[in-house]
Amino acid sequence: MHQSLRFQWNGLVFDISAIIMMIVTSLVVVLLLVALTRNLTAGVPKGKQNLVEWFADFVQGIAGGFMKPKVAAGFITLGLTLLLYIFVGNQLGLVLNINTSHHEVSESLMDKLTTATSPEAAEAKRQVIEEELHNPEGHGVVVSWWKSPTATPSVTFALAIAVLLYSHYLGIRKSFGGWAKHTFLNPIHLLEEIVIKPLTLPLRLFGNIFAGEVLIAFLLGVGIFGTIPLLVWLGYSVFVGTIQTYIFVTLTMVYISQQINDQH
Repeated sequence: MHQSLRFQWNGLVFDISAIIMMIVTSLVVVLLLVALTRNLTAGVPKGKQNLVEWFADFVQGIAGGFMKPKVAAGFITLGLTLLLYIFVGNQLGLVLNINTSHHEVSESLMDKLTTATSPEAAEAKRQVIEEELHNPEGHGVVVSWWKSPTATPSVTFALAIAVLLYSHYLGIRKSFGGWAKHTFLNPIHLLEEIVIKPLTLPLRLFGNIFAGEVLIAFLLGVGIFGTIPLLVWLGYSVFVGTIQTYIFVTLTMVYISQQINDQH
């Protein structure tokens, strides 16, 4: 089991490796867009510009399936940002895996490994780490430094909550009465907005990416016998990461359309 270093600030616990990977993902997306959008032309697009326009058309096609074309055009930037950030984030854990193994853990390192929101949770983490340290057949405590940020539930929940809050903001801005009627008067809608959407949107993304990285770590530990299964699984994981990106962006546009369409 891979562990992460954490620190606490104002009662909140932060995962250091997740923060690092969020920054790395953001930098990769920014640098990718800068490289692709240099020397844009208003004439016939070529090469890199074709790729950028394909991304934009792809997102507009998703949004246009749930709202009017003129309205959909206003959400291309949001959809493109989500598309690139989630896709790149999903693939980073496949490209590289950086872990450090520790057979001895200092008290300061133990504190960072067991940082939690409650003493009980911290003690449970300490017991797990102690078992890993004293397991003669294990690799000691394995600390993860490089992984897909979307393999961390706090990241996927943050993305989902931002999307859902934004969709509700749009609904309130369009018609507070219509938004309140849609959200609160129907118990099914209330359950959907408060429970179902905030849970299913992030957990679907997190579960698929996390499970993929767990199996990759297992196959890496098998050695030469796991080479062929590893290559097959890496290819499948790229496919899964791509599909999960598409699903997240599509559901984002669905949730926005539910708040701003005229029938709402």
